[in-house]
This record gives sequence, C-alpha cells and structure tokens, in this order.
Amino acid sequence: MRNLIALFACTLAISTASANDPHAAAKPAAATPAAPAAKPGASKAEPVKLAALETPKPAPPSAKAAAAQALSEADAEAELSAKIAARLALMRANQAARLAAAAKAKKVSVTRREAVSAITQPAPARPFHSDHWSYEGETGPANWGKINAAWSKCDTGTRQSPIDLRDGMKVDLEQITFDYKPTGFNVVDNGHTVQVTVGGGNFITVQNRSYELLQFHFHRPSEERVNGKGFEMVVHMVHKDPEGKLAVLAVLLERGKGNNMIQTVWNNLPLEKLDVVNPNVVLDVAEMLPQRRDYFTFMGSLTTPPCNEGVLWLVMKQPMQASPAQMALFSRMYPLNARPIQASSGRMIKESN
Repeated sequence: MRNLIALFACTLAISTASANDPHAAAKPAAATPAAPAAKPGASKAEPVKLAALETPKPAPPSAKAAAAQALSEADAEAELSAKIAARLALMRANQAARLAAAAKAKKVSVTRREAVSAITQPAPARPFHSDHWSYEGETGPANWGKINAAWSKCDTGTRQSPIDLRDGMKVDLEQITFDYKPTGFNVVDNGHTVQVTVGGGNFITVQNRSYELLQFHFHRPSEERVNGKGFEMVVHMVHKDPEGKLAVLAVLLERGKGNNMIQTVWNNLPLEKLDVVNPNVVLDVAEMLPQRRDYFTFMGSLTTPPCNEGVLWLVMKQPMQASPAQMALFSRMYPLNARPIQASSGRMIKESN
C-alpha cells in the first residue's frame, strides 16, 4: 500500500512539472500526444484533461513474487500447525500426568486404609475346636455342631433326638422283655448330669435283639414331650447290643411319692465333680420301671454330643414318680440339662395300643 502511495505521488509531481515547463510544447509530438481539437463554441478557458493525472493500476505481481508469497504462506501455516500440535501434545502429556498422579494417590489411599483396617480390625476368628460343651451360652446346643468337627451331626443330622411324640401310629407293638436284677454300681457327677454305671447282666430284648444295660442318667426337665406335654425329669437307660447298636429306654418322672432306686443313688452322690463313688450296696434297676409297659418307639440319636444317629428309642408311656425333695436335690445340681426338641423330619413313630 505504501508503494502505491509513493508511485501516485511521483506521477503527480511529474505531471505538475510538465504542465509548468515552457519547453514542453516544443518537444516532438511523439513525446507528447496532441491535445484534441477544440470543439466549436467551446470556451478557451476549459482545461485540458491529462491522462497522466489518472491513477495508474498496479502492475500484476510477477510469477516469482507470487511463488515467494505462496511459499511464505505455506511456511506460516506449517509453523502454526506445528505449534498447535506441540500445544496439543503438551496438553495430553499434562492430562496423562494428572491421571497418573490421581491413580497413584488413590492407590496410596487404599493401601493406607487397608493398613489401618489391618491394624484396627481383629484377626479373623479361627475355627473353634473344643471337647467342652454345655446346655447354654456359646457352648450350648445351638453350637454343638460347630464346637467340634466330630459333632457335626448335632447340626446336620436328620434323625436327631429328642422329639415331641405326637401323631404316633397305634399298633400291636411287641412287649419289651426285661431281665434286670440287683447289681453293683458306681456314681459320677460328670459335669453334665448324674450318671450311674451298672454291673453286667441286665438286659432287655426287643425286635428280636438283646441289649445290655450300660448306664443310666437324669435330665431336667424331660427331654421328650408327649403331644406337647413335658415332664419335670426323665431317666435315660442306655443299652448296647453285641454289634454296638444302641437302644435307650426313657422313663418319664413326675412329682409324687419317693422312689427307692433314686434315693439309693442320691445317698451315694460324690462330693466333687468327676469323682467316682463305688458303694458297697446293690441297686435294683427294676424299681425304675412302671407297672404298665406300653411305649413309643422311633429311630433317633444321642441327645448329647456327638449326637450319633441310629439309636433305637423306647419311651415308656406311663411315668414314674419321685418326691419333691428328690427332684429338688437334683435341681440344685442341674437346674437345666435338657437338649431342646428337634425336628421329627417325617419320622415314623409307633406306639402301643
């Protein structure tokens, strides 16, 4: 633009100088074009227009200049593209760095939380194993199967005892044959009940099998129920046959007159738990049997750990009596030592007509 202005100024100066120069008219016609003839009637004072006063058009750029300009523009565009690419690369690098820093901070935070958790939280409890069980608390019936792996049947068994004896099938059950006689015995308070171990030679026969009496013990209240009714105490008389199969005879106890056999046992209680007393007297186990021998029968389990199943249960329908004083003595030692009722799980229960 500055070049055009300078060119215009130069042209104007030259034209002005030519008009003021007196020798300009003497120059050959080839140098200065002749003025057009004056029209008739035209005024002499009308100025003559000079072609030189017209603004000259700029000359088109040469091919070399155009190429140089195009090259300059291409260089500028390439330089701008390079700058944009560099800027984008820097932005991506910064973003990647921020993401990496955030991930690292998150990992450090999680690691710190895990470390704090490991310090503040107690270590996971180890599987509990014990040979100790009871009738309440953490070692009570609800946890017997968890205390010892060998007692898993207490949790997983489907033929567990005791049960509520209801909806029994009344049939002509064969009579139980009792062959009890006076025998020697010993008494122990084993920490769960009072247990009486008897001498050999006491048998029952049922279902063509003969079982020998090993021991009997007491529960308060009765573990078995009859049509929902419980009793104050029960005696469990444990028998075994030559093949090792068990049969348990249960005699329910209710308040009434004193029982001679029970009194003999109470007279020989040990002073300390786990101590064994060996009396110099004999015990007549038959005194524990009711006059009527009707019974319920079903297949069940031991009612204490390990809760093994396959036990034949024989529950006498007629209860025996014990005096309030005899029951009170046992309740001072064991106010509660009965396993809760277990699911019958569709078992067949038979009872005498």
